[in-house]
Amino acid sequence: MIKVIAVCQSEKKGTTKTPVPEVTIQEGFGVVGDAHADCLTHRQVSLLAIESIDKMRGKGLELNPGDFAENITTQGIDLCKLPVGTRLKVGGEVLLEMTQIGKECHAGCAIREQIGDCIMPREGIFARVIQGGCAKAGDTIKIIKAAG
Repeated sequence: MIKVIAVCQSEKKGTTKTPVPEVTIQEGFGVVGDAHADCLTHRQVSLLAIESIDKMRGKGLELNPGDFAENITTQGIDLCKLPVGTRLKVGGEVLLEMTQIGKECHAGCAIREQIGDCIMPREGIFARVIQGGCAKAGDTIKIIKAAG
């Protein structure tokens, strides 16, 4: 089963995010209260698989959901193997459309500095919000539409 392990947010860009019980995801904007939410970008919500975090844990690092600044930590899906354009239904309401796989870490990336590596450039994905709603740990994720 594909599911949400954690939902996270932060007040500042370039920092780790804190897991919270639930987030409100606004259509065309992102996670309400999160520094990365923006109606002008195609990177409104970030996702990273717990399996990717586990790879870094295998290097002896103590890491938790949100440490790579992802909004949604998933389980059971190889996110970076999905094509851009794939739509993901999170819980009963939220619909996301993948817009980008990975990203360049900016100069002075706090995550890279704190952890020594950042897996987001390789395995994190970004999405725009097609339909908003609430999301929380335990929600199921369904692949609705894959591009191509």
